[in-house]
Amino acid sequence: MIDHMATASPSQLLLAWYDRHARTLPWRVSPDNRKHGEVPDPYRVWLSEIMLQQTTVAAVKSYFEKFVSLWPTVEDLAAAPEEDVMKAWAGLGYYSRARNLKKCAETIAAEHDGRFPADEATLLKLPGIGPYTAAAIATIAFDRHAAVVDGNVERVLTRLFQIETPLPDAKPDIKARMATLTPDARPGDFAQAVMDLGATICTPKKPACGLCPWREICAVQSSPFAETLPRKAPKKEKPTRFGAAFVAVDINTGSVLLRRRPPKGLLGGMTEVPGTEWSEGFIGETALDAVPFAAPWEKQVKQVTHTFTHFHLKLSVFRADLIPTQTTVLAGSWWSSPQELGEEALPTVMRKVLSAALD
Repeated sequence: MIDHMATASPSQLLLAWYDRHARTLPWRVSPDNRKHGEVPDPYRVWLSEIMLQQTTVAAVKSYFEKFVSLWPTVEDLAAAPEEDVMKAWAGLGYYSRARNLKKCAETIAAEHDGRFPADEATLLKLPGIGPYTAAAIATIAFDRHAAVVDGNVERVLTRLFQIETPLPDAKPDIKARMATLTPDARPGDFAQAVMDLGATICTPKKPACGLCPWREICAVQSSPFAETLPRKAPKKEKPTRFGAAFVAVDINTGSVLLRRRPPKGLLGGMTEVPGTEWSEGFIGETALDAVPFAAPWEKQVKQVTHTFTHFHLKLSVFRADLIPTQTTVLAGSWWSSPQELGEEALPTVMRKVLSAALD
């Protein structure tokens, strides 16, 4: 009897594995459902890919389900108030993604009749869609042949072909090899299969080489050398910035004074408590010279630390309990009750500040 799998191509080997072991994800159409004619929804593919940028699958699932419940179609998202979108996004981080998500939805609704374009070139013209996301949407949603390369794919392919060039210099080679591997039949499933392989088998530490469908063709399978790939260029040390945050609390209701950050820049459009600028030269001892308004401010014991992409942040936290009618507060700010606070568009760093002041 002929062993057909022994003569199968790499893509056939992987797709056969994917048909048996594909992860169940809320934005994905399973291989079985694909075979029965169900096609992926480009809106759900796009939304998931934007959310998954620099964020884990586990963290994204609940946010994705919330978004599609609130806004089932791209037209619904386009019509939603931006403030509501930012509130629903709060906690996912990298908030420029949320602003671009809204702009992209508006563009698709207004200029593309609510339909996602199927080709990479047109997708690349949309707000917030870069080369990776364009390739992912074209391939997964429309079964176009494109090389989809995320972190999982980079890890799998650097090991499969023993690519020792450090990232990011290795990216062009990886993309070229992914383009060659990707079959004309089922390219979307193949892209997701490589991602699943990296997420479940070819993991950063202790890859399960014995279970890998590509073990016979992998250059480093079952070798300690596998864990050293992909190699990465040394990271520059992140600087540390300092600042102060001021939590004003209504002594009668427990409401907290909030304001909105400028629409552009870091955490643009998100909600915050009043605070100082964040800088390497900020001196915590002089924080009270920068209070937003006169009040009985008291420094809290707990300091807040948070890490952004390009810097670490340390914030001194001050709290003042006051009666709003007896205090001149900031123009454009508002009081948020304890019941409303959880629904505000507060980034993680601000939730840490409130925890330090209120818990």
